[in-house]
Amino acid sequence: MKTISSRDNPLYKELKHLTSSSQARRKAGRSVLDGVHLCESYLQFVGQPVLCAVGESAQHHPEVAALVARYESGGASCLLLPDALYKALSQVENGIDVLFVVDTPRPAPEPVLNRAAVLLDNLQDPGNLGSILRSAAAAGIGAIFCSAGTASAWSPKVLRAGMGAHFLLTIHEGVDLPALVASARIPVLATSSHATQTLYQTDLKSPVAWLFGHEGQGVSEELLALATHQLAIPHLGAVESLNVAASAAICFFEQVRQGLG
Repeated sequence: MKTISSRDNPLYKELKHLTSSSQARRKAGRSVLDGVHLCESYLQFVGQPVLCAVGESAQHHPEVAALVARYESGGASCLLLPDALYKALSQVENGIDVLFVVDTPRPAPEPVLNRAAVLLDNLQDPGNLGSILRSAAAAGIGAIFCSAGTASAWSPKVLRAGMGAHFLLTIHEGVDLPALVASARIPVLATSSHATQTLYQTDLKSPVAWLFGHEGQGVSEELLALATHQLAIPHLGAVESLNVAASAAICFFEQVRQGLG
């Protein structure tokens, strides 16, 4: 491993810039994976990262040592940082000090919606977004389309909430959702508390695209009008609506249940 001990080291400065600035990550086309689980998932499902950095106290941790060995088997050297320098990079409390810098995927556009997908309209909360990505991957849905107003899918908070799901999905950002929905070749289903048709009355045995919206305002009226069906999720008790990530999980796994029948 290559040791860096000074905050003035140019490579450390670059790394600090990437970990602290979303603008720097966008400009560089890079994302930061912080923690053992994300790094292991990346190696398993994608391949070698651009860079690996480890905190000094973590270098002999068995999982970290295995990650470093796999990374350095390609001929690169992992960066070893004093704990204080590593902590200045990390947003994870009480984690194991290892991170990867990776190229942010930029998949080719899919102008026609013809496979199982999730469409996210102006979703704001990183935790909700990461949870939806995790549920989608677990339910075997492969494509995600995010509007320009949706939180950045590759931000550190969304990556942590996704728990490696990103690497099983094709994630499109900045998508013109109305145009995509208008050209869809599969049903587009939106949840709405005002719908008369329920989720459990709907045939989900064929591929569909699920449409979810802003945590407070829901799916825009324009997109609701374009959706093939609007569905309600029945619930008991004096609760007006469900959290969007919970709603998404219920929908995905009702589709899984029907597919197993």
